[in-house]
Amino acid sequence: MTAAPDVILSGFADEAANNKTIIEQFAAMAAIGLQYFSIRFIDVGNGIKNVMDLTEDEIKIIKEKQAEYGLKVATIGSPIGKVKLLDQEDGTSNKYIPFEEYLEKDVKTACDRANALETKLIRGFSFYHPKDTPAENYLAQTVDQLGKIAEVCDAAGLTFGLEVEANLVGQTGKILAEIHRQVNHPALVTVFDAANLHCQGFTPIEVFEEYEAMKPGLGWIHIKDYQHPRHVGRTRHVDEEAIWNFVPADMGTSGHEWILRDFHDFLPTLAARVTARDIPGVFVDLEPHVKGGGQFGGFSGPDGMGVALRGLCNVLDFVGIGYHLRDFEDIRAARGR
Repeated sequence: MTAAPDVILSGFADEAANNKTIIEQFAAMAAIGLQYFSIRFIDVGNGIKNVMDLTEDEIKIIKEKQAEYGLKVATIGSPIGKVKLLDQEDGTSNKYIPFEEYLEKDVKTACDRANALETKLIRGFSFYHPKDTPAENYLAQTVDQLGKIAEVCDAAGLTFGLEVEANLVGQTGKILAEIHRQVNHPALVTVFDAANLHCQGFTPIEVFEEYEAMKPGLGWIHIKDYQHPRHVGRTRHVDEEAIWNFVPADMGTSGHEWILRDFHDFLPTLAARVTARDIPGVFVDLEPHVKGGGQFGGFSGPDGMGVALRGLCNVLDFVGIGYHLRDFEDIRAARGR
């Protein structure tokens, strides 16, 4: 570890909590040494809710508990962009919402949540095109809609990060990079996730090539890894509810050592990019899914989250990327001594 961290470690706190309660989430994050977390699902006392559905009173409780546990929000783990582009039946359960309504209600709600919780980043997605059709056929509409989302986020002082993920238009790094190039807005960045590519049948070499394609628009990265139980070829559609082979970054076959070794050299460029957007640094965000993943979330448990963090730190140490975990000096500062 270095005195001046090169990256800021964070994690999806709901993955660490068996019942997703606020106390479970915040206690787990603090105990494993993180000072930042991404918020997605949380139970503040009124049942489990997505961050988009929180009330002002619930947000106030979250902020009070954050201070108690010494935490800050890294990103809003929103589901923005996980709706259909077209109002047509395609055999999926994905919802369609007219875009202008979506922009006015859902996107602005995500911005309100980000500002209330004092983060500059919203994680989102690139819309569902009709199942079993080429994603490239829908670039124009996707670019148009994401450009408008970027404008709304920018007006709120925020940055929108597009995560690469199966079944969406931006299902590959190269497509996501093209979306970023065409939107050409400083409030739109991309979010790399190696396992989200590897589970589609990309080889480790191909995963690295997709990462390289994303670098011109990269904003931050998610960390989870994957091990195929058997050889698989590339697939157009992934059954997200059937993916159960996620592993820590030092155990999988996505190629994190190779990726993060290159990331080490890219960090100064990326740090300059994000700090220009008033973001505190380069986030490396754990979303490990080591006990299972699905379309709108995943689960690791407090034990799995700890194992995943240690696995990530093993790889960061090996490639020479600095980071910070809580130590006694942090505790001393928190208690005012």
